[in-house]
Amino acid sequence: MVERGSDKHIAYAASKAATDNMTRSFARKLAPEVKVNAIAPSLIMFNEGDDEAYRQQALDKSLMKIAPGEKEISDLIDYLFTSRYVTGRSFAVDGGRPLR
Repeated sequence: MVERGSDKHIAYAASKAATDNMTRSFARKLAPEVKVNAIAPSLIMFNEGDDEAYRQQALDKSLMKIAPGEKEISDLIDYLFTSRYVTGRSFAVDGGRPLR
């Protein structure tokens, strides 16, 4: 959403872009003592009340064709905690949705 904007969700798109900019700004301000990164998830988990048609529609929007879950986020967090040289980045965890 940051790259292409949204005519239906203007405030949401603006907040995503602001998060990217704040991440870079804080990384510059706090380096080298503190690493600053952001995780920008798209649809991550389904609610128990979501019907199968909704779930399938969400999967169809992803290039990866797998149900997203907290594992994808926790794996990225582990990587960022152990990395010594990554800062000022926002990581989209979105299954390639913007590429569709």
